[in-house]
Amino acid sequence: MPVKKAKDFRGMPAKELAAHIRGLREELFNLRLQQGTGQLENNQRLRIVRKELACALTVQGEGAAADQN
Repeated sequence: MPVKKAKDFRGMPAKELAAHIRGLREELFNLRLQQGTGQLENNQRLRIVRKELACALTVQGEGAAADQN
């Protein structure tokens, strides 16, 4: 799966972005569980999901800041 960039998130509606963030958090939780039990096969996926989540949260924060102004 290709990594999403900030420009991909900026084009999303707010509700869709929030749903995507929720999904990324769930995936990150599951990956951490797999890592803890030694079942994680793709260590790189953990890094990718963290970066994607950070990018999505940043874009969401930018939208919230723009709404306040």
